[in-house]
Amino acid sequence: MQYWLMKSEPETFGIDALKRLHTSPWDGVRNYQARNMMRDQMRVGDQVLFYHSNCTPPGIAGVAEVVREAYPDSTAFDPRSQYFDPKSSMDKPRWFMVDVKFKQKFAQLISLEELRQHPELHTMQVLRRGNRLSITPVTAKEWKVIMRMVGNA
Repeated sequence: MQYWLMKSEPETFGIDALKRLHTSPWDGVRNYQARNMMRDQMRVGDQVLFYHSNCTPPGIAGVAEVVREAYPDSTAFDPRSQYFDPKSSMDKPRWFMVDVKFKQKFAQLISLEELRQHPELHTMQVLRRGNRLSITPVTAKEWKVIMRMVGNA
Protein backbone atom coordinates (compact mmCIF):
# COMPACT_ATOMS: atom_id res chain seq x y z
CA MET A 1 0.00 0.00 0.00
CA GLN A 2 1.10 3.54 -0.78
CA TYR A 3 0.11 6.91 0.64
CA TRP A 4 -0.73 10.10 -1.22
CA LEU A 5 -1.73 13.70 -0.64
CA MET A 6 -4.31 15.00 -3.11
CA LYS A 7 -5.19 18.69 -3.25
CA SER A 8 -8.54 20.19 -4.11
CA GLU A 9 -10.09 23.58 -3.56
CA PRO A 10 -12.91 23.14 -1.03
CA GLU A 11 -15.25 25.42 -3.04
CA THR A 12 -14.74 23.20 -6.10
CA PHE A 13 -14.64 19.76 -4.45
CA GLY A 14 -14.02 19.50 -0.73
CA ILE A 15 -14.06 16.69 1.80
CA ASP A 16 -17.76 17.36 2.52
CA ALA A 17 -18.62 16.82 -1.16
CA LEU A 18 -16.77 13.50 -1.14
CA LYS A 19 -18.53 12.51 2.08
CA ARG A 20 -21.92 13.23 0.47
CA LEU A 21 -21.04 11.29 -2.69
CA HIS A 22 -19.16 8.53 -0.80
CA THR A 23 -17.15 7.71 -3.96
CA SER A 24 -16.08 10.03 -6.77
CA PRO A 25 -13.69 10.27 -9.70
CA TRP A 26 -10.65 12.47 -9.10
CA ASP A 27 -10.81 14.24 -12.44
CA GLY A 28 -9.40 17.38 -13.98
CA VAL A 29 -5.72 16.72 -13.24
CA ARG A 30 -3.80 18.55 -15.96
CA ASN A 31 -0.21 18.24 -14.84
CA TYR A 32 1.88 15.50 -16.47
CA GLN A 33 3.81 14.58 -13.34
CA ALA A 34 0.62 14.26 -11.25
CA ARG A 35 -1.06 12.35 -14.10
CA ASN A 36 1.85 9.92 -14.30
CA MET A 37 1.65 9.20 -10.56
CA MET A 38 -2.09 8.51 -10.84
CA ARG A 39 -1.72 6.43 -13.99
CA ASP A 40 1.42 4.48 -13.15
CA GLN A 41 1.61 4.24 -9.35
CA MET A 42 -1.78 4.56 -7.64
CA ARG A 43 -3.41 1.26 -6.75
CA VAL A 44 -6.69 0.18 -5.21
CA GLY A 45 -6.33 0.37 -1.43
CA ASP A 46 -3.84 3.24 -1.43
CA GLN A 47 -4.63 5.81 1.25
CA VAL A 48 -5.08 9.50 0.50
CA LEU A 49 -4.73 12.63 2.63
CA PHE A 50 -7.44 14.97 1.32
CA TYR A 51 -5.90 18.45 1.29
CA HIS A 52 -7.88 21.68 0.97
CA SER A 53 -5.86 24.15 -1.11
CA ASN A 54 -6.25 27.74 -2.22
CA CYS A 55 -8.18 28.63 0.94
CA THR A 56 -7.52 30.09 4.37
CA PRO A 57 -6.07 28.15 6.01
CA PRO A 58 -4.98 25.41 3.63
CA GLY A 59 -4.52 21.98 5.16
CA ILE A 60 -5.43 18.32 5.46
CA ALA A 61 -9.16 17.84 5.92
CA GLY A 62 -9.46 14.05 6.03
CA VAL A 63 -8.76 10.68 4.48
CA ALA A 64 -9.90 8.92 1.32
CA GLU A 65 -8.98 5.64 -0.34
CA VAL A 66 -8.27 4.79 -3.98
CA VAL A 67 -11.02 2.37 -5.07
CA ARG A 68 -10.46 2.33 -8.85
CA GLU A 69 -7.16 2.55 -10.67
CA ALA A 70 -6.47 5.02 -13.47
CA TYR A 71 -8.77 5.22 -16.47
CA PRO A 72 -9.28 7.93 -19.12
CA ASP A 73 -10.55 11.24 -17.73
CA SER A 74 -13.87 11.84 -19.50
CA THR A 75 -13.73 15.60 -18.83
CA ALA A 76 -10.94 15.82 -21.40
CA PHE A 77 -13.40 14.72 -24.12
CA ASP A 78 -16.22 17.11 -23.19
CA PRO A 79 -16.03 20.47 -25.03
CA ARG A 80 -18.26 22.02 -22.33
CA SER A 81 -15.83 21.06 -19.55
CA GLN A 82 -13.19 23.46 -18.25
CA TYR A 83 -10.85 20.46 -18.49
CA PHE A 84 -11.51 19.80 -22.18
CA ASP A 85 -8.40 18.90 -24.19
CA PRO A 86 -8.89 18.71 -27.97
CA LYS A 87 -5.65 16.71 -28.28
CA SER A 88 -7.04 13.92 -26.08
CA SER A 89 -9.21 11.16 -27.56
CA MET A 90 -10.73 7.91 -26.31
CA ASP A 91 -8.25 5.87 -28.38
CA LYS A 92 -5.28 8.07 -27.29
CA PRO A 93 -6.18 9.61 -23.93
CA ARG A 94 -3.74 12.13 -22.48
CA TRP A 95 -5.41 12.48 -19.08
CA PHE A 96 -6.47 9.96 -16.47
CA MET A 97 -8.39 9.84 -13.22
CA VAL A 98 -8.84 7.46 -10.31
CA ASP A 99 -11.88 6.93 -8.11
CA VAL A 100 -11.60 7.73 -4.42
CA LYS A 101 -13.86 6.80 -1.52
CA PHE A 102 -14.51 8.90 1.57
CA LYS A 103 -13.07 7.40 4.75
CA GLN A 104 -12.84 10.15 7.37
CA LYS A 105 -13.21 13.87 7.91
CA PHE A 106 -10.91 15.18 10.63
CA ALA A 107 -12.53 16.96 13.58
CA GLN A 108 -10.42 19.94 12.61
CA LEU A 109 -8.23 20.75 9.65
CA ILE A 110 -4.48 20.15 10.07
CA SER A 111 -3.20 23.44 8.72
CA LEU A 112 -0.12 23.85 6.59
CA GLU A 113 1.36 25.91 9.43
CA GLU A 114 0.72 23.07 11.90
CA LEU A 115 2.38 20.58 9.54
CA ARG A 116 5.45 22.82 9.42
CA GLN A 117 5.77 22.67 13.21
CA HIS A 118 6.53 18.93 13.15
CA PRO A 119 10.22 18.26 12.42
CA GLU A 120 9.46 14.69 11.36
CA LEU A 121 7.43 16.11 8.44
CA HIS A 122 10.12 18.49 7.15
CA THR A 123 10.66 16.42 3.97
CA MET A 124 6.96 16.26 3.09
CA GLN A 125 6.53 17.51 -0.48
CA VAL A 126 3.55 19.73 0.33
CA LEU A 127 5.85 21.73 2.64
CA ARG A 128 8.46 22.44 -0.02
CA ARG A 129 8.50 25.99 -1.30
CA GLY A 130 7.18 26.22 -4.83
CA ASN A 131 5.48 22.81 -4.77
CA ARG A 132 2.36 23.19 -6.91
CA LEU A 133 1.58 19.55 -7.66
CA SER A 134 -1.98 18.50 -6.88
CA ILE A 135 -0.85 14.95 -6.09
CA THR A 136 2.25 14.03 -4.10
CA PRO A 137 3.46 10.83 -2.48
CA VAL A 138 3.50 10.60 1.31
CA THR A 139 5.89 8.27 3.13
CA ALA A 140 4.65 5.69 5.65
CA LYS A 141 6.49 7.63 8.37
CA GLU A 142 4.75 10.90 7.40
CA TRP A 143 1.39 9.11 7.29
CA LYS A 144 1.90 7.74 10.81
CA VAL A 145 2.83 11.18 12.18
CA ILE A 146 -0.30 12.73 10.67
CA MET A 147 -2.50 9.90 11.96
CA ARG A 148 -1.07 10.47 15.46
CA MET A 149 -1.88 14.16 15.13
CA VAL A 150 -5.58 13.33 14.66
CA GLY A 151 -5.63 10.53 17.23
CA ASN A 152 -5.68 7.65 14.72
CA ALA A 153 -2.38 6.12 15.82
